[in-house]
Amino acid sequence: SYERFIWGFNLNPNKQTLTPFFSYPSHLSLIKSVAVSGSVVASGGSDDTIHLYNLSAASSLGSLNHHSSTVTALSFYSPPHLSFPRNLVSADADGSVAIFDADGFVHLKTLSVHRKAINDLALHPSGKLALTVSRDNCFAMVNLVRGRRSFCCRLDKEASLVRFDASGDSFFMAVDETVCVHQAEDARLLFELQCPKRVLCAASARVCAFN
Repeated sequence: SYERFIWGFNLNPNKQTLTPFFSYPSHLSLIKSVAVSGSVVASGGSDDTIHLYNLSAASSLGSLNHHSSTVTALSFYSPPHLSFPRNLVSADADGSVAIFDADGFVHLKTLSVHRKAINDLALHPSGKLALTVSRDNCFAMVNLVRGRRSFCCRLDKEASLVRFDASGDSFFMAVDETVCVHQAEDARLLFELQCPKRVLCAASARVCAFN
């Protein structure tokens, strides 16, 4: 929340109810981003810190203080065969991306990717690359294996979010009222979706057929 608290709830999908589970005054100021992988939760705030939690035990795992500005986006990489994430990737208002080893949350590297604040980042399902969009109207690709920016291009307008689909074969970006879907291999535009209002959030979904 903007009141520096992070809340956890137990979900009962059958009764469609939420029961309060825990509440932490985690940050010194407003919380900007949250990511979850298995029993691990990370939150990033405008106090330049990342806080970590054990969801199963409803306990704090400590904090990471490697950013010098607001933490704007967080994402875990979790291999399918592991119950615990392998990496945590974070972005901040200075245009930097930090990479952590989730085993002990060791800081591996910080990269300067954009000239202005990063609005969002997305990790490919392989864990080998990340996409970022920024207030500098640019879209970038980060090679997480080599730890460097491998591609950057200027957009016509500022994108507010970027996401991969579940397969990693395509990704989409939100620019004002438009959602642009691209081929992941060469960033070729596949199609656009027009919305009546500005897009604030979005997630990929598997299409199901109903009889």
